[in-house]
Amino acid sequence: MEHTDFKTEELIQSRKARKFNLWLGMIGMFMMFAALSSGFIVYTASGVDKGIKTLLPDTFVYSTAVIVLSSLTLHLAYRAVKHESLDRQKLFLLLTLALGIVFFFLQVQAWSVLTGRGIYFINNNASQSFIYIFTGLHLAHILAGLIVLVRCLLGALKPIPYVDNQFRMNLATIFWHFLDLLWIYIYVFLLLNQ
Repeated sequence: MEHTDFKTEELIQSRKARKFNLWLGMIGMFMMFAALSSGFIVYTASGVDKGIKTLLPDTFVYSTAVIVLSSLTLHLAYRAVKHESLDRQKLFLLLTLALGIVFFFLQVQAWSVLTGRGIYFINNNASQSFIYIFTGLHLAHILAGLIVLVRCLLGALKPIPYVDNQFRMNLATIFWHFLDLLWIYIYVFLLLNQ
């Protein structure tokens, strides 16, 4: 009996550590984007460039709507787990994954619009390069988020034990909502500096 209690306590501690690591990672990501924002502000204040000097692609509006909708579908998937509705969880996870992929391709489409306007990553206005830096780094994190969502979907398809499924979904939901809020921050920041 003591061995079982020890294993349970060890599992609880392991989950707490994983959740703590997730929060540390998100704080680190936020600090990275805050540092980039500060760098952009200092750079443009120096007078070398006076900001982005271009309108952001309309595609960013669509991608914002898509990622907000994906947060809603993931929330519904997490609620389905809490109600032990595996079919609804799978459905909403598939929708979230699809929306995440649409978001990814909309961002790439926005880059295509920018290059069509003659705005490249490397150009004479370094402020414009920040668009690619912000969105590119965010897309790297979106890829990580999509991998997390696929892992959740695989857990729902197996299925894994309920408590493990719920824990996975909890971490995925926290991370994906963070990515959603991070994108909104990036988009608003770029809008204010266009």
